[in-house]
Amino acid sequence: MALTLILALGIAYGTLSPAPEIPSLPGNDKANHFQAFLLLTLPTAILAPRRMVWTVPMIVAFGAAIELIQPFVGRDREFGDFAIDCLGCIMGIVIGWIIRRLASFL
Repeated sequence: MALTLILALGIAYGTLSPAPEIPSLPGNDKANHFQAFLLLTLPTAILAPRRMVWTVPMIVAFGAAIELIQPFVGRDREFGDFAIDCLGCIMGIVIGWIIRRLASFL
């Protein structure tokens, strides 16, 4: 899906660009990871749920790859970020399921 690819490119740019000089609020990084991976998963979860079988492993691998690459662009590798990425992916699936269920009632 084009929207998923566009979101993935935006996430890659944001997570693999050099870290900004201004300090962020504590926990803000985790919230950004959660939101990004929720939004990355959501379009497919809503519009093409059968594709989730191969989309979810790709999204999880994408999150892992980001954490492996980040030290090479001057950022920190954090397992916690990867865990939050996975949690955001799961929440995207859940919200997509809820939206599909609600839409079936209309």
